Amino acid sequence: MKTITLISITIIAALLTGCKQEPTADAYGNFEATEITVSAKAQGEIQYLNLEEGSVLEEQTIVGLIDTMTLYLNKVQLLAQKEVVRSRSGNIWSQIAVLQSQLKTAELELGRVQNMFKEEAATSRQLDRAQSEVEVLHKRMDNVKTQNAPIVSEVQSIEARIAQIQHQIEESKIINPVKGTVLNQYAEPGEITAFGKPLYKIANLDEMTLRVYISETQLSQIEIGQMTNVKIDFGEDTKG
Repeated sequence: MKTITLISITIIAALLTGCKQEPTADAYGNFEATEITVSAKAQGEIQYLNLEEGSVLEEQTIVGLIDTMTLYLNKVQLLAQKEVVRSRSGNIWSQIAVLQSQLKTAELELGRVQNMFKEEAATSRQLDRAQSEVEVLHKRMDNVKTQNAPIVSEVQSIEARIAQIQHQIEESKIINPVKGTVLNQYAEPGEITAFGKPLYKIANLDEMTLRVYISETQLSQIEIGQMTNVKIDFGEDTKG
């Protein structure tokens, strides 16, 4: 991002110095606007680019697209691969569901035996057996979950790759960042572009900065908020 000179101007000396004589140029400067060079965020063939030099674009408007077919096909392939991997864990989750049901029954039985033991209606051996059954089921569930861990990790890895491709697809859209006028166009539809390659340059000409250069001797005559007259170049003459 940088500033560019767009219109040269002249400051009339009489209004700065207070003289009543025929005004002469007292200072010169330029109107400047901030320009932005919009570059490609993806690599591939430019499918379309709806802009031309001098056209006015709105902020966040999609003005072009870089080919996403390869990315789309890679995404479809990964989605299919994800379903295959997830299906491998179906049997494991079925085992876990069975064990959870058995564990729930065992815990209820343990609670019943514990109450009976407090009332001296059950032996310590019966209590130990009920506790042991619960512990065994917990260990079996942990073992089954351990078998499923690599599958879960693989699914998460595939999902991360899918998210990365989706981000690349979004980056293939050429989105205009600010409202402004297209100053230069560097690419055309059908061209092969690369990441970081300039596509066009834009600047908001509705908001411009006037930069004027004066001498040190004039500083004492200038005040903040002071009114002055500005003229711009108009052919061989100037107009204000």
